[in-house]
Amino acid sequence: MAVSERHGFREIAAKIREEIVKGTYPTGSVLPSEPELAERYGASRSLVNRAMQVLAAEGLVRPRQGRGTMVTWLPPMLHSPARYDQATRENKGARGAFDAEVRALGLEPQHEITTEHAEPPSEIAEALGLPPDEVNALVRRRRLLASGIPVRLNASWFPLEIAEGTVLEEDGPVIVGGVKSALGELGYLQVSAVERIIPSRLPTEAEANALEISPERTVVEIAHYGKTAKGRVVEVTVSVAPAHYLMAEYAFPLS
Repeated sequence: MAVSERHGFREIAAKIREEIVKGTYPTGSVLPSEPELAERYGASRSLVNRAMQVLAAEGLVRPRQGRGTMVTWLPPMLHSPARYDQATRENKGARGAFDAEVRALGLEPQHEITTEHAEPPSEIAEALGLPPDEVNALVRRRRLLASGIPVRLNASWFPLEIAEGTVLEEDGPVIVGGVKSALGELGYLQVSAVERIIPSRLPTEAEANALEISPERTVVEIAHYGKTAKGRVVEVTVSVAPAHYLMAEYAFPLS
């Protein structure tokens, strides 16, 4: 049955959205072409194109040059303290919390990693107890993907005196259990952490390009400070993710 030329693009978007969520079009797959969808829904190609714009604005699909329109829908990943448990981070050989989360969704985690000696931003240097304006930290940058879809950018900072010459300095392979397990093996076991969340902001141009999102899509920024039993901060990780990919949950006692 042909759809209305006035409002039909919303009907088409709703039908495709439903099929994406129930797995007819799996995450990471390529949608049928616009002419195919137009024939399927008895609509003009212009209506299908408008429907694609709606779904792209919601973060469900992403056009890729020469590759068609890819399904980028993911259920929001729950960000909670439980994700840092060692058993979770190392479950079935997982390489950190993100790795375990993505595998639990039935998707393939991928890590693009670079490391360098660098001068940390002043607030990170202060948190790590490092003198300012010096190249005295190792930064481990990671672009994290789920079945080819970029979903997070991480920059982890460590004092150079701890990290230099260790597995933390290797570009790959990624570390079983993630950087927290690596620091624990180096004698810097983290027993507590503080997180600061900026719930919604626009991405920088570099962030939008790396996450393959439009500059209008909002992102969430999380600054994570990992501490040893002596209260020393040995890791500062700043994560940036599209807002629609994250859901935060925290449990805490009330006095």
